[in-house]
Amino acid sequence: MTARRPATGSQPRADRSRAALIAETVDYILTEGFTPPSVRKITERAGVTWGVVQYHFGDLDGVLMAVVDQGFAELNECLDELRRTAAATPIEQRTEMVVDTVWQAFSTPVSMAALEILIATRVGRSVAANRHLAAMSLRLNDVGLQLSDTIDPKDATRIGSIIWTAIRGMVTVQMLWPEQLDSAGDRRTLVDLITSYVRSLER
Repeated sequence: MTARRPATGSQPRADRSRAALIAETVDYILTEGFTPPSVRKITERAGVTWGVVQYHFGDLDGVLMAVVDQGFAELNECLDELRRTAAATPIEQRTEMVVDTVWQAFSTPVSMAALEILIATRVGRSVAANRHLAAMSLRLNDVGLQLSDTIDPKDATRIGSIIWTAIRGMVTVQMLWPEQLDSAGDRRTLVDLITSYVRSLER
């Protein structure tokens, strides 16, 4: 089903309803898990009707893709900021900045819900979701290029992939654990390991 909302135009009340639906979907997935989500419970929590869901998103799949879209937008925003600031940061501090930025991007509630959606729907995933994953992979492999001005781009890409994989693992553990975990020590170890490796490549 296709959403009926026009692509343009300022509609403050409609924007609030749309934001509330996304927020409640994120909260529902993080607290209840992906079963898949109950549209009735989401609409009740957001204080809207099924007609509002149809207007903004078309159906439940449209709501879920909106969460993925927002998670990808937040990731892009963090990585764009990293690109702007890393070059002006002393090289000794860059690795910590890169690791912290990727952690911040992946550990937001929206990003965690988006990850759970992509995992749960992997068998019947839409073409649009696969495009997001491909674009995300390219952006995250580019992360390694922010670590040093002198290492080979192929090495930088591999390092970026390692950072992505490690942080994604930390976020997944957090999602599985029933209480808040402190990953600061794990991230510190990752920073130390990556820093040592980058320095070995620069010799």
